[in-house]
Amino acid sequence: MAQRFVTIWFRQLKTDWFINRQPSLRSKPFVLASPDHGRMVITEANDLARAEDVVDGMVVADARAIIPSLHVLDDPPGLTEKLLKSIAVWCIRYTNIVAIDPPNGIIMDVMGCAHLWGGELNYIREINLHFKNRGYQVRATMADTIGAAWAVAHYGNTNPIVEPGMQYHELLGLPPSALRLENATVERLHKLGLHQIQHFITMPRAALRRRFGKALLLNLDRALGNKDEPILPIFPIEPWRERLPCLEPIVTATGIEIALQRLLETLCIKLQKEEIGIRKAVFTSFRVDGKEEKIEIGTHRASYNRSHLFKLFENKICTIEPALGIELFMIEAVRTERCSPRQENLWDSTTGLQDSGLSELLDRLTNRFGSSPIRRFLPAEHHLPEYSYKESTELREIPTTTWMVDRPRPLQLLSRPQSIEVAAPIPDYPPMHFRYLGKLHIIKKADGPERIEQEWWIQDGPLRDYYAVEDEKGQRFWLFRSGHYREDKTPQWFIHGFFA
Repeated sequence: MAQRFVTIWFRQLKTDWFINRQPSLRSKPFVLASPDHGRMVITEANDLARAEDVVDGMVVADARAIIPSLHVLDDPPGLTEKLLKSIAVWCIRYTNIVAIDPPNGIIMDVMGCAHLWGGELNYIREINLHFKNRGYQVRATMADTIGAAWAVAHYGNTNPIVEPGMQYHELLGLPPSALRLENATVERLHKLGLHQIQHFITMPRAALRRRFGKALLLNLDRALGNKDEPILPIFPIEPWRERLPCLEPIVTATGIEIALQRLLETLCIKLQKEEIGIRKAVFTSFRVDGKEEKIEIGTHRASYNRSHLFKLFENKICTIEPALGIELFMIEAVRTERCSPRQENLWDSTTGLQDSGLSELLDRLTNRFGSSPIRRFLPAEHHLPEYSYKESTELREIPTTTWMVDRPRPLQLLSRPQSIEVAAPIPDYPPMHFRYLGKLHIIKKADGPERIEQEWWIQDGPLRDYYAVEDEKGQRFWLFRSGHYREDKTPQWFIHGFFA
């Protein structure tokens, strides 16, 4: 399939944008200006101002001498780039590969896209009509090369489509400036009487290079298709992205579900062939009014099970607001991992963390309630209880050590020990009672002490003597005394956990 490119030329991008925001400017001559070496210089003029010979680059004072009633507006820095990027993002509904072409253009690689709109002519008409309805003076053209499409958009006839392989003939009657040459090169060509590309296209290349430089030959080769012209898309080309344009805007939840199922089916088939699974995916709906609606899901284990992935998205479809309608759907696997199929046993069933049913259950709970209610902890190689565990986000992560099970540990551990008032008879005896949150607890049973110290290479805190105690109501607590007992100093006691 031959390459096809579309270039969109906005003849007066910024002035059209200002008119859209302030419709009263449509009937007035006005210009945009920015300071330059202490002067206000015109950066763009509208049609009414151009009709009075006010052009870009003119000093505002000179322009006002021609049109006393001229309106002058500040040209915000970076406005061109901001507008082009916004338009390029919107154009993603026509193709995956969209790039900006400063100062007033968009470039799209549309190979294999036009048939979705019923052919190239309908495709170009749709683009032109959309921007004209929004108040922009625009011309979109299509050709085998970016150079040919750009040349026809700026200097060509009324036909917006260059038929495949016909760029050579379309370029012959165009001026040299259609090759995107520097002004100095164009002036030298005109001085020699070379007013059209056909006047020098057949000249010896060595003579052209010697007289006009390499840029002329490079741009000519790119326009003819002899050399590739790279473009930098606004979004990197993601290998796991699928798009679904709609012939009619979708406004119902059922329509959104059907689109999502089709996209997941296509994407998961490709992922399965490559043995790759989804860890995070984003489903984007492009609305007619230019806004986007996004929902995303994540999985604990890489998966290409489309029915499971659809269930994760299904709970969030109700958050999508179609408004006037959605004209393009896109799904993208933002994060992927290798997902090799596991060997299944005929007689044994997989249990524990390797059970796919468990990971799918965790996916559904996490995507509905968030990740905070569901956590997995692994043992860590530290003695102090608050550092003896770590949180894991991966089901496949293997612990580097084992849990301590030789001594009882509380079911609920405070993230930070809290100070309490304790009455204890002598150093090695357990406390008789303690006060926690203003409530007095009389201790009936106790076990301890269990001494816990930091690792020898850390030792930035005192040792701890822990006691498991039970009060008169049967409540069980984990207390500790900080540091060695000293007769000249009252020991500090803390509560660190609660037994079931």
